[in-house]
Amino acid sequence: MEQQVTTNKKVILKDFVVGFPKESDMILKTSETITLKLPEGSNGLLVKNLYLSCDPYMRGRMTKTEGSYIDSFTPGSPLTGYGVAKVLESGHANFKKGDLIWGFTGWEEYSIINAPEGLFKIEHTDVPLSYYTGILGMPGMTAYVGLHEICAPKKGEYVYVSAASGAVGQLVGQFAKLSGCYVVGSAGTKEKVDLLKNKFGFDEAFNYKEEHDLNAALKRYFPEGIDIYFENVGGKMLEAVLLNMRLNGRIAACGMISQYNLEQDEGVHYLSSIIGKRVRMQGFIVGDHYHMYPKYMEMVIPLIKEGKICYIEDIAEGLESAPAALVGLFSGKNVGKQVVVVARE
Repeated sequence: MEQQVTTNKKVILKDFVVGFPKESDMILKTSETITLKLPEGSNGLLVKNLYLSCDPYMRGRMTKTEGSYIDSFTPGSPLTGYGVAKVLESGHANFKKGDLIWGFTGWEEYSIINAPEGLFKIEHTDVPLSYYTGILGMPGMTAYVGLHEICAPKKGEYVYVSAASGAVGQLVGQFAKLSGCYVVGSAGTKEKVDLLKNKFGFDEAFNYKEEHDLNAALKRYFPEGIDIYFENVGGKMLEAVLLNMRLNGRIAACGMISQYNLEQDEGVHYLSSIIGKRVRMQGFIVGDHYHMYPKYMEMVIPLIKEGKICYIEDIAEGLESAPAALVGLFSGKNVGKQVVVVARE
């Protein structure tokens, strides 16, 4: 068999980042020619990357951290993250040439994945493959686990979602509505607020940038208080929520994007309010819950096919657009789930 020789374009982290990440913290580099072949005796996979996922947690990996739940990136090497890829060659019994997979891969055109045990084989190909970076991948599972497993919504409860038009927030709100809850979301532009109300079916939504007093804003939308808060933001938003939680309220701490670019995390006031209100606040990492993925798919695939879930993506074309797409997450440029198309098979 003739071995294919090609070049490999990749996005490399120049050095660890302090403060707000910039496009110039990453460089696009094309390698010398490579042979598309697995090393002799490898039990890994050689894949062609199709779609890459831009996610807020990646900001933490751009900083040198000790003891985090996930390793920092290596300066001088390609970024890694969730993506969708096609198997070109397999040394692993569970995968074969031509399989489509989602999971951790490199920010490059071709990758060798040395530990394919954590990958998921894509069985449903009658939905857009890019959905496996979002609603059918990590963000979808994050929404499901945080809402259903950690907060266990009951019909009629009051649910608040911050960063509500992002990859996770848009799904949390819709899952909560399907559970019979009253749902309010916040976002940072008029366009996103309109999406929340008109496309995603939230009962109410507001632009947090237009609110001088977040506590007053939450009292306006939740005169009887909040049962469930899906936390994506932290900082001042969390403080305002703590003042508005109801008795036996639940907070799923998924992310705190307001803190990611600060050299020193902000302190949070009003934490003592969780005592009298018997509020349970729980942080979670979606990777601990992937054993529930089949159960999640059983729930969500019919919802997609029946048109009961609206899912919006923000698509950036080409690997060269990846640095700007990733950095844009932290100023709210993306509308919906940010995806980078590397190749369309």
